[in-house]
Amino acid sequence: MVASQIPLKVRQGFILVFVLLVALPILFFSIGKAYYASLVEATEKTLEAHLYSLISEVDFTERGIIMPSTILAPELNRLNSDTYAMIYRDDQPVWHSESAVNVNFVPDYVETKAGAADFRRVQYKNTIYWQLSLTVILNNIDQSEQARFILLKRNDALLRLMDGFKQTLVNWMYVMGVAIAALMAVGFVWSARPLQRLDKEIKAIESGDIQQIKGLYPVELQTIKSDLNLLLESQQRQKERYRASLSDLAHALKTPLAVLKSSPLANDADAQEQLDRINVMIEHQLKRAATGASDTWKKQTAIKPVLDSILNAMSKVYRDKDIIFHCTASDKDYFLGDKTDLLELLGNLIDNACKACRSQVDIQVIQSKSLRIVISDDGPGVPLDKRESLLTRGTRLDTYESGHGVGMAIVSDLVKSYHGTLTIADSEQLNGAQFTLEFNYNGKK
Repeated sequence: MVASQIPLKVRQGFILVFVLLVALPILFFSIGKAYYASLVEATEKTLEAHLYSLISEVDFTERGIIMPSTILAPELNRLNSDTYAMIYRDDQPVWHSESAVNVNFVPDYVETKAGAADFRRVQYKNTIYWQLSLTVILNNIDQSEQARFILLKRNDALLRLMDGFKQTLVNWMYVMGVAIAALMAVGFVWSARPLQRLDKEIKAIESGDIQQIKGLYPVELQTIKSDLNLLLESQQRQKERYRASLSDLAHALKTPLAVLKSSPLANDADAQEQLDRINVMIEHQLKRAATGASDTWKKQTAIKPVLDSILNAMSKVYRDKDIIFHCTASDKDYFLGDKTDLLELLGNLIDNACKACRSQVDIQVIQSKSLRIVISDDGPGVPLDKRESLLTRGTRLDTYESGHGVGMAIVSDLVKSYHGTLTIADSEQLNGAQFTLEFNYNGKK
C-alpha cells in the first residue's frame, strides 16, 4: 500500500507513535549523553581548581615538600570523600590527602612536560576514576625539582548524579509525552476539520442536497474547491446539452417513424417487423446515450422505495400468475446513482423474472463495502451456453414469451456505466435463474 492510500487518521497515528516511541527516547538519550558530558567537564574544572589550590599551599624547603595539615579544598579533608589528591616526587609518593588514607593504589604515571596537565578516564581495581595530573617545578633559593600532582574523582559520584538526573528527566518526559500527545491530537483534529467539512459537502452533492461547494476553507483547499465547482458546472452544462439533444433527436425520429407505420407499406408483415425493430433500436440507443454519460457525482438513491414501487406494479401486471414476492431490503440500503437508472436496472430484471417464474420471485439486497442485489426465480433458468449471448442486444431466449432482448442489453450497458458486474447463475433455492448485480463502493457512505 502506498502512502497516499493510507487513511489520514492512520497516518496521524503513525506520527504520534513515532514521536512517543522514537523521537522522545532519542531525545532522552541525547540529553542524558549531553548531561554526562557536562558532568565530566565540570569534574575536570573542579579537579583543576583543587590542583591549583594545592600548588598554592605547597611549602618547598630543604626538608622537601611540606603541606599544611588542613588544606583549603574540603573534599580532600574527608575520609569518605570521592575525591583524592597525591603528590609524587621521583615516582615516590611524598604526600596524600586525608581522603586518600584508606585508598591503596598507585595511579597511572603519565609522561608529560612540566606545566602540561593531563585529564583522562582510568580504571584501578575495577573502579573507574577521572584523573587529572600535572608536573610542576618546585624551587627555592637553594634548589629546584619536579613534582607530580595527581587528583582523582570516582566515576560513581558522576553516575549517582546521572541517576538522579535521569529519574527527573523520565518524569518530565512522561509529562512532555502526555502534553505532546494532547497537543498533536488537538492539532490533528483542528487541521482535519476543513477536510471533514469538505467531505460532508461532497457527500451532500452525491446525495443531491446541494449543487456546489460553498464552505469557507483554508488557502490550501481553495484551489481544490474552485476546481471541483468548475467540474460540477461543466458536468451540469454537458448533461443539459445531452438531454436537449436527445429530446430533439427523439422528436425528430418519432414523427417519420409514425408516418411509415401508418402507411400502406406497413401492412406487410416483414416491413412491420423491421419498423418495430427500428423503433426498439432507437429507444435502446437513446437510453444508452442518456445513461452512458452517467454523473461524475452520483446521487444516493434509497433502494427499498424503488423496489416497493416496482413490485407493486409487477403484482398488478402479472395478477393472473399470482406471484409470491420475497424481498429482503433495508431502509439504509442505497444505490450510488440516478433513480431512473435504478428503476431501469431492477425493472428489467424483475420483469424478466416475473415472465419466467412459475410462482415465486426472490429479491435480496446485501450492502457492506459493496452493494449486491440478487434476483432469483423458480422458472426454467438460463442455459449455460446462452448466458453470454443473453446480454447481447436483440437476443431472446425461447423459454420467454417476450423480453430478454433489448431490456437485458440496456441492463448490461447500465451496469458497465456504473463500473459494476452482472452475473447470471442457477438459483440454489428456487432452482431457476439467478441474476446478481454488484457495485463496489469501498464502504463509502
